[in-house]
Amino acid sequence: MRLTIHTFMTLDGVMQAPGGPTEDTTGGFERGGWLPPFVDEVFGEVVDGWFQRCDAVLLGRTTFELMRSYWPQVPVEDDAVAAALNAGPKFVVSRTLTDPDWGDTTVLSGDPVEEVRALKERPGGELQVHGSAQLARTLHEAGLIDEYRLLTFPVTVGAGKRLFGEDAPPRSYRLVDSRISSTGVVYTALAPEEFRTGDVGEE
Repeated sequence: MRLTIHTFMTLDGVMQAPGGPTEDTTGGFERGGWLPPFVDEVFGEVVDGWFQRCDAVLLGRTTFELMRSYWPQVPVEDDAVAAALNAGPKFVVSRTLTDPDWGDTTVLSGDPVEEVRALKERPGGELQVHGSAQLARTLHEAGLIDEYRLLTFPVTVGAGKRLFGEDAPPRSYRLVDSRISSTGVVYTALAPEEFRTGDVGEE
């Protein structure tokens, strides 16, 4: 399977609590809910497009529990996100969760890198990670991600959970797709490549 990361992030790289003030207050984060003011038609088209290509979803425990509290209430008819999350297979990385209680969900309690490496060897299309900051960073550092799909919002919030930490390995990226919304949200789909540098003084 092909592993893809899907992230909403601020201009200063924070991906914590995009949907609401109380979504994730870990670390005393008080600036949640920065996404809704920028939602428009393009945003919806991009996100629906993600889930239309989804064969399975991979989540960290925190994101899994947040989604489980909302999406089972949404009918799957005519909603690509609800269909993928409620009816499709899901994997959640957790050493504490014992009863996922949400459709076709498998708990991965072993080493996350090895568990995901094994999932990638299975036949199928896309294994999609949504949110799940800690898991996404772990997979990035392990070099397991095949494509990064980022929606960057024109807002800064300061401290918070980030996809790319200061100790993340250096990589270059090739642009696969991009769009700009009416509210200034920038969508970029990027494929990782070997890190490269240059010198502006060289011809």
